[in-house]
Amino acid sequence: MEIPWHTKTFSLLFLFIFSTLAPSKACHPVDKEALLDFKHKITDDPSKLLLSWTVSSDCCTSWEGVACDASGRVVNVSRPGLVSDNNDFIEDTYMSGTLSPSLGNLSSLQLLDLSNLKDLKGPIPQELGKLSVLTHLFLDTNKFTGSIPITLRYFSQLKKIYLSDNFLSGIVPPSVMKSWTSVSELGLSGNALSGPIPPEIGKLVMVTKLDLHENNFTGSIPTSIGNLKNLKYLDLSENQITGSIPQSIGGLAALELLYVNQNHLTGRIPSSISGLVSMIFCRLSENKLSGSLPPSIGLLSKVQRLILENNKLTGKLPATVGRLTTLTDIFFSNNYFTGKIPSSFVNLLNLQTLDLSRNRLSGQLPPQLAKLKSLQILDLSYNPLGLVRIPDWFQELRVFQLMLAKTGIEGELPHWLSSSSISQLDLSSNALTGKLPRWIGNMTRLSFLNLSNNGFHSSIPVEFKNLSLLMDLDIHSNKFSGRLNVIFSKEVQDPLGHFNSIDLSSNMFTGPVDDDIGERPAMASISSLILSNNTFRGPLPKSVGKLRELQVLKLVNAGLSGTIPVELGDAKELSTILLSKNKLTGAIPEIVLNLKELKQFDVSSNKLRGRIPPHKAIIPASAFKNNPGLCGPPLPPCKRI
Repeated sequence: MEIPWHTKTFSLLFLFIFSTLAPSKACHPVDKEALLDFKHKITDDPSKLLLSWTVSSDCCTSWEGVACDASGRVVNVSRPGLVSDNNDFIEDTYMSGTLSPSLGNLSSLQLLDLSNLKDLKGPIPQELGKLSVLTHLFLDTNKFTGSIPITLRYFSQLKKIYLSDNFLSGIVPPSVMKSWTSVSELGLSGNALSGPIPPEIGKLVMVTKLDLHENNFTGSIPTSIGNLKNLKYLDLSENQITGSIPQSIGGLAALELLYVNQNHLTGRIPSSISGLVSMIFCRLSENKLSGSLPPSIGLLSKVQRLILENNKLTGKLPATVGRLTTLTDIFFSNNYFTGKIPSSFVNLLNLQTLDLSRNRLSGQLPPQLAKLKSLQILDLSYNPLGLVRIPDWFQELRVFQLMLAKTGIEGELPHWLSSSSISQLDLSSNALTGKLPRWIGNMTRLSFLNLSNNGFHSSIPVEFKNLSLLMDLDIHSNKFSGRLNVIFSKEVQDPLGHFNSIDLSSNMFTGPVDDDIGERPAMASISSLILSNNTFRGPLPKSVGKLRELQVLKLVNAGLSGTIPVELGDAKELSTILLSKNKLTGAIPEIVLNLKELKQFDVSSNKLRGRIPPHKAIIPASAFKNNPGLCGPPLPPCKRI
């Protein structure tokens, strides 16, 4: 969770208020000494945030970021790492050093903002607990270590505290949590805090925002959390929380955002969830929640995003979901939902994303879904829908992402796709057949195309060149044939349309691979090129070394002959090179085997000869086997002549 500019906005407001109340007395010597000691422990201040803090000047009237009351006592210290000038330009800076215990002597301090300084280290001093009138403490986005001091329980007037994005560890002291009854915002995210969430959290009856995400909290969600009637924002995601979601959560009628994703929650989603009548964003994904979705979920009349993916939910989708007319996004993928998609979904006229992929849904799709004119993303992949054909009413939708992998589609591609505005199309793992139609060139908005694991045959039509926005192409495991020139020489629309990934493996393409593959504009920024299990014949082109962003190169069983070009070593980003089961000859170039990023290398079952060059990468002997002429570690040593 991020609360944008919380420190900047409040700190500037605080400074403004106290600048209009000019102190009648000079800065109190105790406060001045405390602040100078703080400055003394700062080892680096590149933006000179503390430049004005000098011994010879008054801390109330001359020091930037400091405000005093009428008696000359410091009430505000605000030196965050995000600094705004008079033109509202935001400068991002830092300070290095530790936090001086002397700050605890600022007995009238109400606001301390040292957020976003990024390099303040060491523990949070116990002495800060002496700041008995402190209302706002912002120490987030630094490198503080150690535990939360138990002395912070003396912050009896505290309203907002952010210790997020540090390296704090240990438990949250229950006595501290118990004493913060006035806190409205609590941010502890992005640390290494552990142990259970204290049941005393239920004492924070004024809290509206509670962010504990990205820690190592264990145990269950305390039932006392239901006492937080003012809570609007609750983020417990990315922890190790177990147990079930407590029924008491239904008492949070003011809650607008609930994130408990990426934990180890089990059990059912409680029917009391219907009590979250103010809910707008709900994310329960990446857990082990089971059982059916309670029909009472249909009472969340304000919900916009419902994210339940990657759980173990079962049963039918409740028709009551169709009552949630404010919904813009449904993410229910990777569960065990069964039955039909309810026809009541037709009422979700604001829906933009419908992701029901990787479930066990079956039966006819409701034709009424054609009325969902706001729908942009539709993913029904990996459901036993038995579609046979893509329903004609799909052409009435205005989706730009259509994902129907492994849904039982047969036959040829429907012609209406040629006039669609789809940019991402996944029809993989179906039983599509026939030629890739020439009208594919009319789908000029395509950026992602996956037709892998089907029964397409024949060559790629020349019209394919028109796909000037296409960046990811996967047509592996078909029966495509012919040359690859049409693909590699397709048009681009700078800066778009340069390939990111290509997978043409397990087809019947022939070669040789074009000599100038590395010089084609469409290939300039490719990171993954997979051409295995084809019959190219001929050498691996030297120009592949010009593909400066290439990370993955796979040409296994591709009919290659000739030598491994030394120029391949110019592709400095390569981490995977798989060239096994070819007819490559000659030696392995030392520059290739010593590519800095190389993690996976396999040239087994070729006709390579000579000593394997010394290399730092950990490569098993199996990666070199079945090359009778190769020798040297990790193979047996070369014979001396």
